[in-house]
Amino acid sequence: MLVLLPLLVPLATALLCALTWTTPRLQRAISAGGAMLLLLCSLALLRQVMAQGAITLVAGNWPLPFGIAFTADHLGTALVLIAALMLSITLLWQESAADAAPVSPALHPLLHGLVAGSTAAFLTADLFNLYVWFEVSLICALGLLVQGGALRQLDAALKYFVLNLVGTLLLLAAVALLHAATGQLNFTALGEAASRLDHSVKLPLLGLLMLAFLIKAAAFPFFAWLPVSYHTLPAPVLALFSALLTKIGICALLRTIAGVFFPAPELLFTLLGWIALLSMVTGVLGAAYHWDMRRILAFHTISQIGYILLAIALSSRAGNAAAIFFALHHSMVKAGLFLVAGLIYRQTGHYDLRRIGGLHAAKPGLAVLFLLLALSLVGIPPLSGFWGKYLIISESFNQGEYLWAGSALFVGFLTLYSMAKIWLEAFWKPHPDRAWRLPTGVRTAPAYAGLCLLVLVTLWVGLVPERLLLFVSDAAATLQGGVP
Repeated sequence: MLVLLPLLVPLATALLCALTWTTPRLQRAISAGGAMLLLLCSLALLRQVMAQGAITLVAGNWPLPFGIAFTADHLGTALVLIAALMLSITLLWQESAADAAPVSPALHPLLHGLVAGSTAAFLTADLFNLYVWFEVSLICALGLLVQGGALRQLDAALKYFVLNLVGTLLLLAAVALLHAATGQLNFTALGEAASRLDHSVKLPLLGLLMLAFLIKAAAFPFFAWLPVSYHTLPAPVLALFSALLTKIGICALLRTIAGVFFPAPELLFTLLGWIALLSMVTGVLGAAYHWDMRRILAFHTISQIGYILLAIALSSRAGNAAAIFFALHHSMVKAGLFLVAGLIYRQTGHYDLRRIGGLHAAKPGLAVLFLLLALSLVGIPPLSGFWGKYLIISESFNQGEYLWAGSALFVGFLTLYSMAKIWLEAFWKPHPDRAWRLPTGVRTAPAYAGLCLLVLVTLWVGLVPERLLLFVSDAAATLQGGVP
């Protein structure tokens, strides 16, 4: 049952929060308790998986491949732990006045519902159920996007829904066609059956499946839903979205193209590599163009997703390990940067870099937190981003993909430009309004506590990377059916 607890706990918490919507204080207490319980369950599951390897549970004890299976392996449990950690930080942030989400009866049920859909997608071992949990996450994300009811939020939700609906329909079509061709949906049975398919049948089916997951991951040219919606969210919800939503698509790609159907047709990996390069370049150029911090960081999410896709495209155990490391690093660092942007907004009243400044002297602690996260995103040693990029670029060189490696290095320099722009505009230059003063009496201690916890975790990953490097190596081995 330990495998199912990361799904059952947030589902039960969402239900209890919905039932107690008339008592906000009780609802918040239940929500916080559910988040802490989820974090403890995630840690226990991770410890168990590291001790004995992947654990599989089949609902109702039905024989495979007929039963609905959930498998907790290194990749899934690591992402579940990230989800639990980010949910706890989000709820802690809600106790502050730093761009917290609007209080409503639906907020806490939707937050836990989003996490439940995400954790189930990370752990499921069945293709159709992966589709189901994708949709649970989508519904909860839409609910969170429209919180507040402003026109810009409704507009963002509509665009998010329409663009993701295309991915949903493609995924459902791929599931149906794969089932028609193989008669299977369980990952293990599906992989065995797909290996016997003719190449002319296998290539278009896996291509359709990969296309659906690329839309969910916000890869080029399917990324439009991300920058048009993320900037309307309050800081804590935005950080949670950043840590989870694109990672569901990434996890699904790793599970299927790099795992279940391995070795997939080489043409798919070649196409994925070029899509990765275009994602990196378009994302970083979009970030360089904008002045709103949320839009800058949203476009950088597209660029960083490109790095992960590049690692998957290398189609090797080392490449998959690099993809997993970079995905975990990005979940924490990018969420932290969105939280820093929320604190900047609370101190200055704006997300637009042209209308703020002077924070390096007024808030030196916040400046240090931003620098640590920004330098990690750029990939400055010995921070976590350096190790992620080193693994990807090193494997690219080992395989003779010099253009891919050079592009990754070039995009890193452009990332430095965007982070330098935020530093110079928000922290270094004087505030354009000489009458500006820091607001007083604002409750920001919970927000700083959550942000500092996230920064400490990212520092630990960067300064002591050996354990995580071994972990992702085991995760990559398990992914392709090997034994860690």
